[in-house]
Amino acid sequence: MARIWNFSAGPAALPQPVLEQVRDELLDWHGAGMGVMEMSHRGKEFTGIVQQAEADLRALLGVPESYRVLFLQGGATQQFAQIPMNLLTGGSADYLVTGSWSKKALKEAQRVVAGTASVRCAGSTEADGFVGLPDPQALAFDPRAAYFHLCTNETIHGVEVPPDYPLPSAVPVVADMSSHILSRPVDVSRYGLIYAGAQKNIGPSGVTLVIVREDLLGRAGPTTPSVMDFSVMAENGSMLNTPPTFAIYVAGLVFQWLRAQGGLPAIERANAEKAALLYACIDGSGGFYRNPVAPACRSRMNVPFTLADSGLDAAFLSETKAAGLASLKGHKSFGGMRASIYNAMPLAGVRVLVDFMNDFARRHG
Repeated sequence: MARIWNFSAGPAALPQPVLEQVRDELLDWHGAGMGVMEMSHRGKEFTGIVQQAEADLRALLGVPESYRVLFLQGGATQQFAQIPMNLLTGGSADYLVTGSWSKKALKEAQRVVAGTASVRCAGSTEADGFVGLPDPQALAFDPRAAYFHLCTNETIHGVEVPPDYPLPSAVPVVADMSSHILSRPVDVSRYGLIYAGAQKNIGPSGVTLVIVREDLLGRAGPTTPSVMDFSVMAENGSMLNTPPTFAIYVAGLVFQWLRAQGGLPAIERANAEKAALLYACIDGSGGFYRNPVAPACRSRMNVPFTLADSGLDAAFLSETKAAGLASLKGHKSFGGMRASIYNAMPLAGVRVLVDFMNDFARRHG
C-alpha cells in the first residue's frame, strides 16, 4: 500500500520512522511483553517514557529549569478556558486577535471569567480579513493585566507571528503555539506560558502540552476543578488522573526524531525551504493562485490559497486526490485550498504538490 502525501491541518502526518517504530513496539515495548497502551501509568516502564519525553522536549526547546512541563488532555481548546481559570482571578487580561483561533480563545475567556475579572481585546485584524498583524504601537495594553494572550500561528488564515514581533514585557505572555511549535527555535523565557495541541507537530491527538513558569502556578480560583488546576497537575507530574499514555509515548518518539534531524535549527531550515518553494509557486502563477497574507507574516506551516477561478476548485481537489495529494481543501471559513506542511512533510512532498500546481495552471490558465 502506497502512502499518500498528507497535507492535513490536523490531525496531521507523523514522521514515517516514528510510525514504523510504533508498529514494531506495538505488541512488545522493549521486552516488557506488552505495548504502551496496556501499561500502568504508575509503572516504571511508563514513568521512564514520560520522563524521557520531557527531557527531550526540554533539550529541543531549551526550556529553563524555572518552567514546568505538563502533559494534559482536552486539546488547546480546553486551554481557552483553563488559562483564565488559572491566571485570571481578578483584574483583566489582554488578547490579540489575528485569526479564528485567537478569536475563539478571547470569546471563551470572556465566557468563563467571573466577579471582578475582565477580558479585553488589545488589538484585532478581523476588519482587514486576518491577513496580517497589527502595528505593535497601536495595541491597547493594560500594564496591570494578569497576562497577554496571542496565537503565534493561525492555522486557518495562515498568519504567523515572527520571532522579532514586539511583545509586552511588563506582563506574562501566554502563547497558543499549537500549529507551529517545534518548527523553529523559540525563546521560551519570553513567555509565561506556552500551550499546544499535539496533532500538528508533536504527535497524535489526545495530549496537550503546557509549559508554564513556576511563579504563575498557584493562582487558580477556589472553584477550579483539581484536574484543571495547573499547580495540582504539576505537583502530580501530570498524573493526577490517567494521562493519555499512548499519545505521550508517540510524542516522545517524535521528540527523539527531531533531535536526530539536528534539532530545531535544522528543522527550521527545512521548513523555510518548503515554504519558500510553495509560496514562490503561488506568487509566480500570474494570479492563477493567490495568498492574501502579508509576506512578512506568512505561515511556514499552513499555506492557504485560492484559485482565481473558484469554478476550478472541484477539479483541483479531484485531480490532487487522484495524484496522491490529500487534504488540500481549505477551511470552510476561508474557502479555497490549504496546504499544511508541518515538520513531518518532506521537501519531496512539497515538490510533488508544486509540480502538480504548475501543471494544473498551465492546463487551465
